[in-house]
Amino acid sequence: MSLSPRLAGQLEQLSLRAEELEHRLASPEILQDPQQYQALSRELGEIQPLRDLLAQQERRQAEREDALRILREESDIELRDLASEELAAAESELTELEAELRLRLLPKDPQDERNVFLEIRAGTGGEEAALFAGDLARMYTRYAQTKGFGVIILSASESERGGYREVVLEISGRGAYSRFKFESGGHRVQRVPDTEAQGRIHTSACTVAVLPEVDEIEGIEIQSSDLRIDTFRASGAGGQHVNKTDSAVRITHLPTGLVVACQEDRSQHKNRAKAMALLQARLMEMAQEKQQSATAATRRSLVGSGDRSERIRTYNFPQGRVTDHRINLTLYRLEAIIAGDLDPLYEALLREHQADLLQNLGDDA
Repeated sequence: MSLSPRLAGQLEQLSLRAEELEHRLASPEILQDPQQYQALSRELGEIQPLRDLLAQQERRQAEREDALRILREESDIELRDLASEELAAAESELTELEAELRLRLLPKDPQDERNVFLEIRAGTGGEEAALFAGDLARMYTRYAQTKGFGVIILSASESERGGYREVVLEISGRGAYSRFKFESGGHRVQRVPDTEAQGRIHTSACTVAVLPEVDEIEGIEIQSSDLRIDTFRASGAGGQHVNKTDSAVRITHLPTGLVVACQEDRSQHKNRAKAMALLQARLMEMAQEKQQSATAATRRSLVGSGDRSERIRTYNFPQGRVTDHRINLTLYRLEAIIAGDLDPLYEALLREHQADLLQNLGDDA
């Protein structure tokens, strides 16, 4: 296994860039500029793991060449046996190092570091679907908190028995989108509802949409004349001042019919800003879907298109299993997953996503 000329060229360019960064970080001008020093240090920190891998590869390559030389030139049996063992070990580690280098050179998703809006809507199944939406909201909240992300409920429409007909979470922190981007799509639950006297299994569904937060400078321009803004009193989760002031905000984008709401904060001004950010993210998603529709028909990722109508996962309570249909993965650890342990799913989906990227990169990329 060997790196393609293009990937080898990338590594060389990164090594040169690292040397340049080290030189600049040592200059008095940069030392006196904390903001620039931090930015350059962060960039060097991202390159350094690649340099370390490259150094390991070069050492192992030298050991491989030494072993080959001994096998060519020496007649001593013991030396040749040692050289054969060293050659096998070096070639095995070189294969692993080159695979790791390929992964680290994969193109990064520019959205990965962003905050996200995570929307959950109850689908077929009535009250049971709303209860499942509540389960999903708690599952994502717990997972986010274990990863150190902040979570707030921007808006929620509660059902009669404490579930959600619709709930929108904001998950904030560096790398939030990278952790949740595979969750968009249809989620199905199979279980016996509490109200089911005969013990029959019911199937219900929810849809999840994960939207990266958009920078204002990158966002879609929204005309004030295209908006209808209503205020109302918060009612339910997210409003600490329920039924006291008209601080909750609902914004309707008239050209598209999109409606967003926020009732999380006491301040009407802050709720309006949050709702506008969510509207902008949804409009950006619509624009990107329209732009990518032509290529989506001919090529789809192994982890699915992210279309919220696509069924991606089933949670089967009687069997204690969770099945992700995109990668044909079944795990018999439903209780842990519903409690927020999503790492086994995330890591499997990430591996498939990386394998897809590697395949499309190609040996001659």
